[in-house]
Amino acid sequence: MATFQYRALQADGSIAEGQIEAGGRQEALRRIDEQRLRPISLVEQNAAARTPRAARASHPAPVAASSPVPNGKHHSPGSATAPAAPRAEAASSPLLSLGGSPRITARMLENFTRLLSSLLAAGVPLSRALVILHKEAGAPQARAKWKEIHDRVVDGMSLADAMAKSPETFPRVYVAMVEAGEAGGFLDVVLAQIADFQAREKEIRGKVLAAMLYPVILLTLALGVLVFLLVFFIPKFQTIFAGFGARLPLLTQLIVSASEVIRSYGLFVALALGVGLLLARTWFLSPAGRRTWEGVILRLPVVGPLVAQFAMARFCRMLGTLLGASVPLINGLNVARRSLGNQILVDAVSNSIDRVKEGKALGPSLAECPALFSGATLEMIAVAEESARLDRELVRIADLTEGDLDRQLRTAVALAEPLMLFLIAGMIGTIFIGMVIPIFTLQDYIK
Repeated sequence: MATFQYRALQADGSIAEGQIEAGGRQEALRRIDEQRLRPISLVEQNAAARTPRAARASHPAPVAASSPVPNGKHHSPGSATAPAAPRAEAASSPLLSLGGSPRITARMLENFTRLLSSLLAAGVPLSRALVILHKEAGAPQARAKWKEIHDRVVDGMSLADAMAKSPETFPRVYVAMVEAGEAGGFLDVVLAQIADFQAREKEIRGKVLAAMLYPVILLTLALGVLVFLLVFFIPKFQTIFAGFGARLPLLTQLIVSASEVIRSYGLFVALALGVGLLLARTWFLSPAGRRTWEGVILRLPVVGPLVAQFAMARFCRMLGTLLGASVPLINGLNVARRSLGNQILVDAVSNSIDRVKEGKALGPSLAECPALFSGATLEMIAVAEESARLDRELVRIADLTEGDLDRQLRTAVALAEPLMLFLIAGMIGTIFIGMVIPIFTLQDYIK
């Protein structure tokens, strides 16, 4: 048994101090909670001489001491500190990545974010809000994850640092926005914006998946028909041709050879394709492979501009949202660039941020990224910056761009359906023609 020194908030708002014996930290927290106390700090006495937590015994974590600010919002645990240095800019996932890990679903994370924002806006201290969330979580994995975040915050971490310990659940963009909200004392506002981002990204993802469903079904059916023809249909014609000793045209020979390969070595072909896909996936996940692939995507005729427009819309919406919440421009740019999802674009925007740090205006600085910002967009940003309405204009640009993207996606999907039908007809027609042509020459061999 270990002895823990605790400070906790009582129901009447007063602070209680004392000691408790427990088999571990989790058990100590549970026993404090059973006494209807809200823990502020918990330090193991036996480990005080050898762990940094001892320093917090005389400096309790500021979690439960959230106090209202003049505008009605509440300071977060990190609001008294300067923002942490930007984390490493590895190729971050797009804002679609605000979705969460396989264990914590996108819906769980969105509900957590929105409820936490509502509780903080209502004046509930952060530690108590996290307790409420982990107690009311329906799924066991969500309850365990929110409890883990609560324990880290009670232990003295800021909320952003606590979330950064679980990158599989909280993406870099999410953590960066929380960090900005803590530093500025408007964590509730930032969390509400994150929840809105998550809802919007989920809606866009749903539209894309629904639009691609029919073409994917057509492609699957086409591949199924092709395999059936090569495995069951072609061998019957091959037997007929062999019986007459007929010399087959080149197209027919190619089709028959493909059929023989699939029937004789189909398992090995499938295994080779699987290994190839695995190696390709490993290469894509590497920094060099990812950068190369992202460069190829940006250079594609139709897909490249769509990807760049989508990244620009995310960047503008996030930057406009942060500026509207009184985040300084440099901090907002550092957070917004993490949402681009394409390292080549991230590097280009980083150069623009360096120019802004030197004192140049945002519009001319972003002109260094022609793949992202058109001339008209840069002009709108420059005029909005001069008239001190940059935040509203960036959000408006994001709305316009997303509307245009929605129309382009619908048009692309509408064109994909006839193209898929044409592809299916072409594959089946080629096999049919390759099998029918020799039939017209069989009479020569019969004579």
